[in-house]
Amino acid sequence: MPRPTFGGWLDDHGTHFRIWAPSSAHVDLLIDGEPPRPLAPEARGVFGLDLASYPAGTRYRFRLDDRDPIPDPASRWQPDGVHGASALDDPRAFIWRASPIVVSMRDLVIYELHVGTFTPEGSFDAARARLPYLRELGVTAVEVMPVAEFPGTRNWGYDGAALFAASSVYGGPRAFRAFVDEAHALGLVVILDIVYNHVGPDGAYLHAASPAFFTKDAASPWGDAVDIGHPVVRDWLIANAVHWAVDFQIDGFRLDATHALPHRDAPAFIRALVDETRAAAGRPLLFIAEDHRRLPEMIEADAPGSWGLDAVWADDFHHHVRVMTAGDAHGYFSTYSGTAPELAATMAAGWHGLPAATVGHERFVICIQNHDQIGNRARGDRLHHAVPLDVYRAASALLLLAPETPLLFMGQEWAASTPFQYFTDHHGELGRLVSEGRRREFRDFPDFTSGHIDVPDPQEPSTFDASTLDIDEASGAPHAGVLALYRELIALRRRATRRRPEVNALDASTVAVRYDDIAIVARLTDAGEPAAPAWLDASWQVLLTTEDAPFTHKGLPPTIGRGHLQFARPSAVVLTHA
Repeated sequence: MPRPTFGGWLDDHGTHFRIWAPSSAHVDLLIDGEPPRPLAPEARGVFGLDLASYPAGTRYRFRLDDRDPIPDPASRWQPDGVHGASALDDPRAFIWRASPIVVSMRDLVIYELHVGTFTPEGSFDAARARLPYLRELGVTAVEVMPVAEFPGTRNWGYDGAALFAASSVYGGPRAFRAFVDEAHALGLVVILDIVYNHVGPDGAYLHAASPAFFTKDAASPWGDAVDIGHPVVRDWLIANAVHWAVDFQIDGFRLDATHALPHRDAPAFIRALVDETRAAAGRPLLFIAEDHRRLPEMIEADAPGSWGLDAVWADDFHHHVRVMTAGDAHGYFSTYSGTAPELAATMAAGWHGLPAATVGHERFVICIQNHDQIGNRARGDRLHHAVPLDVYRAASALLLLAPETPLLFMGQEWAASTPFQYFTDHHGELGRLVSEGRRREFRDFPDFTSGHIDVPDPQEPSTFDASTLDIDEASGAPHAGVLALYRELIALRRRATRRRPEVNALDASTVAVRYDDIAIVARLTDAGEPAAPAWLDASWQVLLTTEDAPFTHKGLPPTIGRGHLQFARPSAVVLTHA
């Protein structure tokens, strides 16, 4: 029997079409060049039709109750964009060279990238060609921002409209499979960012076919809330995750903004999503949520009402570092002191303001940059655009040797000069509203109290172009030194035992992290002589400092002796236990 799902798909039994259209009396299938065929009503408002095999690339649409034809809301391929005809995709035609990778959270160093701006070409094929560089960098997982078909030619991906279709702008489903296959051949895990809290404002034909997909009983910041409590919506979204896991051999998922799902239904929905997707794939899969609520049951396997997730994005580390080094104090930053004692306490607990972690630290994904924390700034500026490189190197070292799972955002490993700004490509009126909304979002921020709001227009192609990485700059100063530091620190992290972490603040500016065989002391602000940790004796030897050559040409290394630490400026020292 064909795997229960939605949309149009091919298997060894033929070609199958299923659409959930509970408000329609009848549905016709329109295959290009052929007469209309009626779909038969099935249970729960689903209409279906099974036919003989058609070749991949066959174009089709649905017609609901004699209205204008629409693309398949669960289309696997939209070669002409979100408003064009849907096309059949045949995953059986792709010959996989490598197998999916099973890895524990403890082994992850995650690299987040946006396919459209990771390379000048902005395609799956160009990103695939850069994967050997990521392997050489030392990361173990590539987290791909959403690739579901979106309107226009440029988008962050969170305006996905056809959630089963790999973006035709980036190269379509075959090119994405080739990207995943190459990653696996290089030993890299692939984590896909998926969005189930809303669908895009343009081109999402779920609104036309399945208005019951959405609910007015819960709010979403980005449009109509998805009714994850509805059994068919639940099955539709799980079928989507299974599609990526099986037909694209994805190894794990980052679930976008789970705090924006209807709260009443979220725990049960996510638990079902995790369990059923793993069962359908027949292998372990990683599930990581983005959620700011600090809910232990999300990641505690034995907690009552456990959600079954492997990890959660924990932004508290970022916020402390940003306040401490760049002085941010507006919005959510206002609740963070930016002192080493609170930063150390957060690292010990995983979350800010909670007691020591009751689960492994690897279940907390931390960063000093990610797409949100850069792109949600008015000008898309990165941390190293706001602080000196000595501070940035020290913060990078603390990130990469922290007990938690580190996440890098593309380009941070060489202190990229390019920002990552918010960009879209919506049609006229919607585009105008997006541009106005972006400017309005920042009108009360400190940078704009003068009344002059200098916010890049998300609709302008130049905003997208400015966000594209300049790969060539990584080989020149000072970028090459930062890149060399990242490579060395990632290699140290992967070699170190890292059991039994001990995290302490030595003064208001300095954090020390000690494991069995490696330790780091990072001073993030100012020069000075903090109190030496009690464990610092002659058995600990310096491995590197962030002021060493080749990391910088004019370094001022700290001096370290038994019970003695002296920092000439912000920096970090990494030690090994002899």
